Amino acid sequence: MKKFTNILIALVFITSVISCTTVKMTGRKQLNFVSNSQIFPASFAQYNNFLKEHPVSKDKVQSERIKRIGNRLIKAVQAYYKRNGWESDLKGYQWEVNLVEDPQMNAFCMPGGKIVYYTGLLKVTTTDAEIAAVMGHEIAHALANHGAERMSMAYGQQLGAILTMLATSKAKPEDQQKWMAIYGYGSQLGVMLPFSRKHEAEADKMGQILMAIAGYNPDAAAEVWVKMSKLGGQQPPEILSTHPSHERRMANLRKWAPEAKRIAKQYGVVFDK
Repeated sequence: MKKFTNILIALVFITSVISCTTVKMTGRKQLNFVSNSQIFPASFAQYNNFLKEHPVSKDKVQSERIKRIGNRLIKAVQAYYKRNGWESDLKGYQWEVNLVEDPQMNAFCMPGGKIVYYTGLLKVTTTDAEIAAVMGHEIAHALANHGAERMSMAYGQQLGAILTMLATSKAKPEDQQKWMAIYGYGSQLGVMLPFSRKHEAEADKMGQILMAIAGYNPDAAAEVWVKMSKLGGQQPPEILSTHPSHERRMANLRKWAPEAKRIAKQYGVVFDK
């Protein structure tokens, strides 16, 4: 059993090293077992099913507005990637932008560039720049392969649970249950949730750069969270949350805005001081 456990540990380590990729816009190393060619077909199918169940908004003015903002962001992505020689990373993307009729305050971009913006979110994001901030954030999740990374992390968490079970196989049942519970809480609080918060912060920063290149003032990104913080409702402690606190997001976005403006200037976009 010990020999098997050591082999499994070695296999996990080797697989982790082989599957280490880089988020191009930030340089962060990530664990990713899932390729775009594997995840895109399922993503596109899921998107089509979603649109069958969620009606596209009949408000032509707002729909065209969302598409216009989305297309400007897509062009910003393409320009940024072309300038940096990363065009091959966008292979297989099938960009699409839709406004759906739903009161929820939500938006997402699926792997491969399928974007949805909910009408409910328009009650908070009232300016084009605020919409661009949210949409840029969601596009950034897709570009950074956060979905595939979360799948890979979940796979690693399952392997860790197997290792914990094997390592405690000779312990009393109650002791084994205790160690499995400790591993479960520890991996969730110490690995999965921090990674989720890291993803959100990374998408905030990337999205802010993209919105600036697209010509939207990156200062608006922090204002989105000023509005969100005024909606009420108590946030869970950050350590128990998948997202950074509103205050942390506002502070980070204000700190990062000058860098986004400097990058946008390279594309001929200049904002008033």
